[in-house]
Amino acid sequence: MTRRGSIAVTHPRLDADKLGPFRFGRIDDKVLLTHDTGQWHLLSEPDFEALLAGTLGPDHPDHAALVDKGFIRDGMDADAIADRLRRKKRWLGMGPHLHVVITTLRCNQSCKYCHASRTDMDRVDTDMSIDTARLVVDHALRSPSPFIAFEFQGGEPTVNMDVIRFIVEYSRERNRNEGKTIEYSLVTNMTRMDEDKAEWLLANDVFLCTSLDGPRHVHDWNRPFAGGQGSAPFDEVMKWVQYFNRRYVEMGRDPELWHVDALMTTTRKTLEHWREVIDLYVSLGIRNLYLRPLNPFGFIMKTWKAVGYDQEDFLRFYEQALDYIIDLNRDGVQIIEGTAALFLKKMLTPDDPNFVDLRSPIGAGTGQIAYNYDGTIFPSDEGRMVDAMGDPIFALGRLGELTPDEAIGHPTVKALAVASLLDTLPMCSTCWNAPYCGVRPLHNYMMSGDLFGQRPNTPKCKQHMTIARLLFERLSRDTDGSLEAIFRRWTLERPRETPPPDLDADGDAGASPAASSPASGDAAPDSAAATE
Repeated sequence: MTRRGSIAVTHPRLDADKLGPFRFGRIDDKVLLTHDTGQWHLLSEPDFEALLAGTLGPDHPDHAALVDKGFIRDGMDADAIADRLRRKKRWLGMGPHLHVVITTLRCNQSCKYCHASRTDMDRVDTDMSIDTARLVVDHALRSPSPFIAFEFQGGEPTVNMDVIRFIVEYSRERNRNEGKTIEYSLVTNMTRMDEDKAEWLLANDVFLCTSLDGPRHVHDWNRPFAGGQGSAPFDEVMKWVQYFNRRYVEMGRDPELWHVDALMTTTRKTLEHWREVIDLYVSLGIRNLYLRPLNPFGFIMKTWKAVGYDQEDFLRFYEQALDYIIDLNRDGVQIIEGTAALFLKKMLTPDDPNFVDLRSPIGAGTGQIAYNYDGTIFPSDEGRMVDAMGDPIFALGRLGELTPDEAIGHPTVKALAVASLLDTLPMCSTCWNAPYCGVRPLHNYMMSGDLFGQRPNTPKCKQHMTIARLLFERLSRDTDGSLEAIFRRWTLERPRETPPPDLDADGDAGASPAASSPASGDAAPDSAAATE
């Protein structure tokens, strides 16, 4: 205290000329340094002060690593760091690779949290036509990206199976001249599946992703049939997951790579049954579990009081589930928490997973495009959901009227990029989590009416900060390296490779080439890449 009663603030010595560019925060009793390349380092408080003062010399055990990672300027290889940064950001100029196709809005389920704004089964006017489907393919194949992933969504997309068949067959025929790598994924509730559809999907290597919210009493409560009609949805999902996984084995496919993926959406009912959810996924051999929170789109705005929860409740649920999944891995069970795996790939590898909602800037319009059943183009499926709620602000134009270059360069796409560029956003630009984080402007728009939002108060900021902190805390306590070995295994990808397609005169194909590729966002995170 000074004689006037004010507090005397002492600042650490700082020799900025000896420092590389970095951000920092505190994890447990350590200081975490992070770099734009994704490199990071943990220091004790005294060592951090020595780093700032320029007195942490070559005799210090961490000195060489700090130089290599770019935290100490003297001896830093600027060219190597530039190469690392270029590798991390190489997706920037690729163009849209994910093309979300809404084949129909019709759906036979009435999920309590539905974000897709479904319509009843008699609304055939919400089916995509073959003419519109042809325009989808023509537009998608003009993307500069060498990799194209068509992802079929709804409604329940298999209600309009003719359009799915057409897009697969027509795109393969067109691709004879384009030479791109094309993959297909289907996000289905499985309740409209039959053997004819299943065998066609298997023969054409369409990757399957379904919704599985947990054991019967949770799944059927979250996802009842519309009007209470039909058998239990849970039974249908179990039947077809087992059918496809059995057929993959019979076809000689590696079950580590070829299996049905599943998505879980967390409602209030899920929170107390987290262990049962994980055990169910393990029993089915599903190796990638995404613990997804609710999204502020569609019908959830009307049902939040029944199914919603506080952000803190979800984050407690997430931490419990993550630690249980880690314990299972220590016991030899191969299962991954998908969101954590995305962060870990940014933290532990030289690559970026190119998850379109977890990058800076966001991939809306530049990494993905969504096509509504009527041919309206959106920068993402979330933009379509906002439109379905009566706000057309994110509609870019219509197929046949808007070129791919005009879509990518649309003012709305530019606004979304500006609103998600972490380097320029207040508080994000100096946050230690910036190399691993991403902003979702459409979430901000729904929550606050503003693309930018108040970042520290947004649900996504709290989720991303918590997940990154949980991972770094556990790594900081990993004295023997056993957990890092588990986490590194979570980041590995192997391609689902099949022989090139043999197209006949009708355009039918037995297989499509598959390559390791980026995860595709909320709808089907593992639709294009199989994770070990």
